[in-house]
Amino acid sequence: MSNLVLIILMAIGGVAVALQPSINARLAEKTGFLTAATVSFAVGTLVLFLISVASGQGHFRRLPAVDWWQLTGGLFGAFFVTMTIIGVPRIGTTAVLALTIVSQLIAGMAMDHYGLFGMRGIPIDYKRMLGVTLLLVGVFLICNPYPK
Repeated sequence: MSNLVLIILMAIGGVAVALQPSINARLAEKTGFLTAATVSFAVGTLVLFLISVASGQGHFRRLPAVDWWQLTGGLFGAFFVTMTIIGVPRIGTTAVLALTIVSQLIAGMAMDHYGLFGMRGIPIDYKRMLGVTLLLVGVFLICNPYPK
C-alpha cells in the first residue's frame, strides 16, 4: 500500500471517527448508552470477522500465543466508545473530539518517548511540547464551560 493511499484511508478514518459518536449517541437515545455501545462493538466485530475470514487473514488459532495485555485493546475501545456516547449529547461532538485528540497526542508522545510496547523511542522535544500546548489552548477554547 502506498503512502498516498494510506493517507487517504486515514483521512477517511478520521471522518468515520467524527461520525461514530453522534450516530452512537442517537442510537443510545432509543436503547440506552450501554446497549448502544454493545451494538456498536457487535456490528464492528461481525464485519471485521467476516472480512478477516473472507480475506484469508483470520488467524484466530494464534490467539493462545498472545500475551494477556495484548487483548486489552478491545477493553479500551469499549471504554472510549461508551464515553463518546455519553459525552456527545452533553458537551457536543467538537468538544469530545478535541478532548480525544489532545489526550491521544499527550499519551502518544509519552509512549513514543519511552518506547512503550516495543515501539521505536522518539524523544520529547520543544517542538512537540509546543504543538501539544497549542492543541491544549485549542481544546480550552472549544470546551470552555463559560461561553459568551
